[in-house]
Amino acid sequence: MKAMVMTGFGSPDVFELREIPKPQIKAGHVIIRVRASSVNPIDYKIRSGLLKNLAPENGVLGFDVSGIIEEVGDGVTRFKIGDEVFGCSGAITGNPGAMAEYQLVDERILALKPSSLSFEESSALPLVSITTWDALIRGAKINQNEKILVHGGAGGVGHLGVQIAKLFGGVVYSTVSSDQKAEIVAKYGAIPINYNSQNITEYVNEHTNGKGFDVIFDTVGGDVLTNSFEAAKLEGRVSSVNTRVKCDLSILHQKALSLHVVFMIIPILHDQNEGKLRHGEVLKEIAKKVDSGSISPLIHKQIYSFEKVSEAHKLLEEGNAVGKVILKGFD
Repeated sequence: MKAMVMTGFGSPDVFELREIPKPQIKAGHVIIRVRASSVNPIDYKIRSGLLKNLAPENGVLGFDVSGIIEEVGDGVTRFKIGDEVFGCSGAITGNPGAMAEYQLVDERILALKPSSLSFEESSALPLVSITTWDALIRGAKINQNEKILVHGGAGGVGHLGVQIAKLFGGVVYSTVSSDQKAEIVAKYGAIPINYNSQNITEYVNEHTNGKGFDVIFDTVGGDVLTNSFEAAKLEGRVSSVNTRVKCDLSILHQKALSLHVVFMIIPILHDQNEGKLRHGEVLKEIAKKVDSGSISPLIHKQIYSFEKVSEAHKLLEEGNAVGKVILKGFD
C-alpha cells in the first residue's frame, strides 16, 4: 500500500512516498481505509526529533484518522464493515499512523464519525476534542456560570475549548493576538482579549474585578503557563496541555491552585483499557454534539493531500495556520 514515510528526523522534507506492507487484521482491531487525517503539533515534534522516542516504528505519522472500516478482527463488537469512523489512533512506537492507504486501529478508541461532516472535517476533531474534554470536563470539572479563560482560543485545541466551555454553561473568555482571531473566538461564543493591547493585570481587573478566573485552559505552554497562574483566582483550576517548562510554582501554593496536566496519548502509549474506552466514549459525545449543531471544527482554508504533507507541516510549525490543517487521503 502507499504511505508517506519519514526517512529520518529533521525538516518537513523528510517525508517520502513509499510502498509498505498492508497491515494484517488482529483481534480487537479494525482495518480502516483512510480517507483523511490532520496535522497536530505532536506530529511535527516527533518529525523534528524533539520527541523522537515516540516515533512510530514504520515511520508513518498521522494521529487523527477518519475513514471506512474494511475488515474487522475477532472480538470486535462496536463496528462492522462499511462503518464510517473517526479517532485518534496514536502514530507512536508500535502504533502506525494514518498517512497510508490503510490503518490498523484498536476498536476501543474509535467512534462513528459525525454524519453531518465530511471525512476531512471529521479528521480535525479527535485529538483536539479528547484533549479539551480531558482538560475541562474530566480535569477542571467546569461548572455553569464559571468564568473560564482559554488561552489561544483560535487554535486547533483552543477553538474546541471555547465551544465546550460554552456548551457546559461557562462564561468564556479567550486570549488572541489579532482582530481576525478575535472574530473567530467571538463567533464561537467567547469574549476576546487581545494580549498585545492588555496585560494580565488589566484584563483580570476588567473581566473579573481583580479576583481572577475560575478556570484557565492553557493550550500554549511556556510563559503562558505562568500567566495562567497569575490570572487564576484563589483556589482556581488550571489545565494545561504543555508543561514541559521550568517555572516557579510558588504562586500555586500562594493561591492554592489546582493544576491538571493533559497528555491525551497516555492510554495509547501504555495500552490502558479504561483510557482507550474513555476516548471512544468522548468521541461518541463529540459526534452527537457536532450533529446537533453545538460544536463545529475550525478548518484551515487549504486542504493538503498526503503527498503534500511537508507543506502542511511547515505551515503549522511556522504558526501560519488558522484552524486545523487537514490532509486528504490517497485516492
